[in-house]
Amino acid sequence: MSATATAAVNKPVKKDSVPEIIAASMVGTAIEFYDNYCYSIAAASYFGMVFFTEVAKSNQALATLMAFVTFAVSFLARPFGSMLFGHFGDKMGRKKTLVIALMTMGIATFLVGCLPGYDQIGAWSVVILCICRACQGVGLAGEWSGAALVATENAPADKRALYGSFPNLGAPIGFFCAYGLNLLLESNLSQEQMVAFGWRIPFLCSAVLVAIGLYVRARMSETPVFQKASDEKRTSKHPLTDLLPYWKEVLLGTVAMGITYTLFYILGTWSLAYGVKGLKFTQGEYLLMQMTSVVFFAIFIIISCVYADKIGRKKVLIAATFCTLVFSFFTPLLLVHSAAHIMIFLCVGFVFMGSLFGPCGAYLPELFPVHVRYSGAGLSYNLAAIFGGAFAPTIAQALVTSKFGVAGVGWYMAIMAAVALLALFLIKESKDKDYEL
Repeated sequence: MSATATAAVNKPVKKDSVPEIIAASMVGTAIEFYDNYCYSIAAASYFGMVFFTEVAKSNQALATLMAFVTFAVSFLARPFGSMLFGHFGDKMGRKKTLVIALMTMGIATFLVGCLPGYDQIGAWSVVILCICRACQGVGLAGEWSGAALVATENAPADKRALYGSFPNLGAPIGFFCAYGLNLLLESNLSQEQMVAFGWRIPFLCSAVLVAIGLYVRARMSETPVFQKASDEKRTSKHPLTDLLPYWKEVLLGTVAMGITYTLFYILGTWSLAYGVKGLKFTQGEYLLMQMTSVVFFAIFIIISCVYADKIGRKKVLIAATFCTLVFSFFTPLLLVHSAAHIMIFLCVGFVFMGSLFGPCGAYLPELFPVHVRYSGAGLSYNLAAIFGGAFAPTIAQALVTSKFGVAGVGWYMAIMAAVALLALFLIKESKDKDYEL
């Protein structure tokens, strides 16, 4: 071995402390999901009236459906974002890429809160909204995969799934912040005030969260796994080209992850619109039930990851996906005007949601070697967002208003779960993978 290579191998690599790893990996995903949930609440409740005003005057349900279509724009932009940030994340490192992703996401979210509505500039308001939403998607695409690598590439081998839960715990934190702030606003402002200006406040408040996130990210170190690969000249100059031989892993990761996103946006986005407009709960009542049930989401992210480290990712995910498949058929029985039934639907749903979402922070990155890990994990995750989540609220809304009714939503979830099960059976167990290669 040459002297240069020996020096690279023996060079001490700085590692962040566990609290620093938690903060650096969790803060961005918390903001990511805060932004997404603020948008989903606004799309379900206000954007139909703000940006599709003429349609809302004659058909409120159609205006909501059109607002949900703008929700999908972010997801359609994500593959581009994952390729862009994946390229630089695998080439230049995780740290620099994550800082830029967070800035892109934060600026776009803040600008949504500044947009004029249809009454001010007509159809141009929708065009600008979609552009901001697309920019959100580009930034979001680079966020999760980089955060997952910050966590798992700093983890002990036997706790990689647990460390991978750190960024995923940002989801319930973002959910709680977004829904809590909206509940606070709903409790103190009238419906007219919320439509006029109240919906903007959560988007504008994201600037504070982004500033905190940038401070934390600027202080973090590069991950030791990437730093070692860089010192040994094992990083990729052309990550997207080098990712091509791993197309099967991208495909399997996308399909396996799809049900996670479907369940996510059925529970968090579509059910809010249906609960308020279809089941006649007040906005505040339904938000409170969602905030209560999201506790189960956080708890089972951790529980599923602990077991994924003990018995393997595959067994945990197959069990959680099968349970989600069975749960899907109970959806029509639970989505009725009964607080008890809705709480069962939300709490059980979020138990399975946490169990599905938790281990993905480990098993998606583990599908790929270090030199294309950012690109591969990010592309799988963001293609899954399109496949499972982009049109989930729109599809659910369309099914409910068709002859299939609420039963159609249950069948939709069941089909997505069945397809995910097939992919999971084809994925190899990766608990004992050498993560430095």
